[in-house]
Amino acid sequence: MVSKELILKYTKQFQSLNRASNKILGKAPHKPILLLSILQLIQKGEIQSNRIYITGELVIAFKNNWNTLVTTNHTPNFSLPFFHLNSEPFWRLVYINGVIDHKEKISSLGKLKNRIAFAEIDKDLFELFLNPTTRVEMENMLLNYYFPETGVNFQFGTIVQYDIETTIKNQILNDTKEEYQTLMNHIAEDLTEHEIEEERFIRGSIFKREVPKIYLNQCCISGMRIESNTNAQMIDACHIIPFSISNDDTVSNGIALSPNLHRAYDRGLLTINEDYIVRISPVIRENETPFSISQFAGRRIILPENKKNYPSPENLIWHKKEVFVL
Repeated sequence: MVSKELILKYTKQFQSLNRASNKILGKAPHKPILLLSILQLIQKGEIQSNRIYITGELVIAFKNNWNTLVTTNHTPNFSLPFFHLNSEPFWRLVYINGVIDHKEKISSLGKLKNRIAFAEIDKDLFELFLNPTTRVEMENMLLNYYFPETGVNFQFGTIVQYDIETTIKNQILNDTKEEYQTLMNHIAEDLTEHEIEEERFIRGSIFKREVPKIYLNQCCISGMRIESNTNAQMIDACHIIPFSISNDDTVSNGIALSPNLHRAYDRGLLTINEDYIVRISPVIRENETPFSISQFAGRRIILPENKKNYPSPENLIWHKKEVFVL
């Protein structure tokens, strides 16, 4: 049975969030938006413990809820509430390597990812969030208290995909390389530095999720497939030409690899030629084991069912010329 005292405790804490105030814009809506986003991802099963990680899914939910609920001209900077919720009694930041600078202010996604491993919420609070009845109760309380005029637009229940997610997924799956590069150039012109950072993080997260799906969640070289009900992704999405060079997240610039082969591919210890045949670098020296890389020499990779999703021969040739170690 859910404790009424616990509900009352967290209701009071949620209604007294420490929020920055601006004379023109009013109080910042960032913290309640992030809390609502966490509630949604718990409902979707994408958050399964009281540890809140910095994921593309959470940033997408935050941005989508911002567009749905916020009417002021505040800047939708995800890193601000994730960091500053640490001033609330139910939220604790866990720093990478345990090094804490109490004077430090984090306001960019890059710095947030470099400094923070994850945040923890109270276990009692997480249990309330897991319970469907109290979760909806907490959602309604946040909406009525902070967004009384726009709360009616909030998406309750299971969300298959957010609007932002659907748009970007379609671009990654269907745009040509040239169309996508043009889009990314326009985005770079129109957005602020921190907005570009978040945009690229979101797009990279969707790329990492969608490419393995195209390959049926198996490594295109070894055929390894590991799936679980814990949302643990064991097959990597690998850019053929790194995004920093190509500005390209389309599926034609991606292949699905196991982590060890992904690392070998990025370091040029193996390549895939334009006929989709694996070549192994002559610099490799390894002992005979079931896990050796050399065993894949001459093997044709497993290709997606739909030919339009095949890796681009042009990109594969680039990797063979620019990365592969001879």
